[in-house]
Amino acid sequence: MRIAVDVMGGDHGCGVIIEGVRQALARYPQVSSIFLVGLEDDITACLSTADRDSGRMEVVHASQVLTMHDKPVDALRKKKDCSITRAIELVKEGRADALISPGNTGGILSAGTIRLRLLPGISRGAIATVIPEPENEFVLLDSGANVECKPHHLAEFAIMGSIYSREVLGKANPRVGVLSNGTEENKGNELTLEAHALLRRLDLNFVGNVEGHDLFHNKVDVVVCDGFVGNIVLKTCESMARAMFGWLRTELMRNPKRKMGAFLAKNAFRTLKTRLDAENYGGAPLLGLNGVVMKAHASASDRAIMNAIRTAVEAINHNLNDAITRDMKYAAPILGGGEST
Repeated sequence: MRIAVDVMGGDHGCGVIIEGVRQALARYPQVSSIFLVGLEDDITACLSTADRDSGRMEVVHASQVLTMHDKPVDALRKKKDCSITRAIELVKEGRADALISPGNTGGILSAGTIRLRLLPGISRGAIATVIPEPENEFVLLDSGANVECKPHHLAEFAIMGSIYSREVLGKANPRVGVLSNGTEENKGNELTLEAHALLRRLDLNFVGNVEGHDLFHNKVDVVVCDGFVGNIVLKTCESMARAMFGWLRTELMRNPKRKMGAFLAKNAFRTLKTRLDAENYGGAPLLGLNGVVMKAHASASDRAIMNAIRTAVEAINHNLNDAITRDMKYAAPILGGGEST
């Protein structure tokens, strides 16, 4: 198993990403080699003698970097030798089985769509993010790739999310819901109303509309929405988790009795923190592309990169794209082939 890693897209420099690669190689022997894609001089400066001697790391030079401020499509035309494009080319050529990048989300999606193409029956790729809740976890998609969507896009997201939940997360019959402003069938905007009607016709365990307060009560396994709403939900959840731990720390340190209580409950707090830590998931798959592509957070730590590689390994092992292609073929008569935009 060979994986390409774009080492130039993170906030903390390529050294942090390469450390995550080291940890992944030590933990996952099935990964035979990892391509480190980016500015060769920068990468080489971060490699140790042991890295060079292992034979499991290979540097692939890319002379340009796609920044977070670049407009994806325009930048890809001007920066044809950027690290994201070079890494995706490795997947296209069959030299790598998966790609991981913490870089520009739009750039990854655009380059993947142009170079790898979409799977048959899929008209939009989508970011699928796993979000934990007390008794379960759910897949949110799209969580940021597509700001504007049509009803058949949400239907495609539902099919892909259901497959991911079933194959990777082990849910036997994933419950699928449309994120709306009410559980009633007549609630929502034009997009959610039409998507609701379409999803009812598909061979899915569709539970109807779900509201924000349903997400953390084990009522749904797959939540579909457009990327604008999904990204707001995702970042609100991440921010709220960090804020809650900050508030707890402040309140528990106010007096000796609270400090004693905090000490007695420290294992519970440690378990909760681990459960809510996004770095345990590492990366979110960009589903729908004709290749395995993982989007890591721009601020990803070495541990997050290690776990992104683990998530990529799981996606490869479960042959997700074959399952998506098969289920989209069955859904085609209902979806009518969808549209390319």
